[in-house]
Amino acid sequence: MAVAKTTICLWFDKDAEAAAHFYAGIFPDSAVTAVHHAPSDYPSGKAGDVLTVEFTVTGIPCLGLNGGPAFTHNEAFSFQIATDDQEETDRYWTAITGNGGQESACGWCKDRWGISWQITPRVLTDALAAGGDEAKRAFEAMMGMTKIDVAAIEAARRG
Repeated sequence: MAVAKTTICLWFDKDAEAAAHFYAGIFPDSAVTAVHHAPSDYPSGKAGDVLTVEFTVTGIPCLGLNGGPAFTHNEAFSFQIATDDQEETDRYWTAITGNGGQESACGWCKDRWGISWQITPRVLTDALAAGGDEAKRAFEAMMGMTKIDVAAIEAARRG
C-alpha cells in the first residue's frame, strides 16, 4: 500500500493500535491498514513493540506513533465529525465519552487517549453559515450545551 502524500500523525504513549481499532469500529470509511513493529529498541520501547499504525478515520489517512509519554494531546487539534441527526450525534458522542472519554462544551469531547472530537450536527453549521439573527440564536443556544441538541438548535434557528 502506498503511503498518502499527506497523513495526520498522532502521537500516543503506547496505545496507537488500540486507538486505531477503536476509531475504525465507530466511524464509517475507517480502517486499520497496517501495523509496524520497531526494528530495534528505541527510547520508549523495545524491538518488536508496535511502533506505528496506519489507519483512516472517515477516509482521512492517519499514522499512530507509539512515541512514549513525552507529548500529550490537547484541544489545539481535533477531529470534527459532521452528523446528520440526533441519533448519529448521540451514537458518536456515547461511543467516545462512554469508553473512558470525557465531555466538554459546545459539542466537544475527548476520547480516552486525549484526542479531541467535535461532534457537530449539520443543522448547527448550516445555522451558523446562515448569518444574521438566525446564526446568533443558534450560536447562543450552542454555547450552553455539552453534546449538541439538534431540536434545540432547530428551535433557536426559528426564533
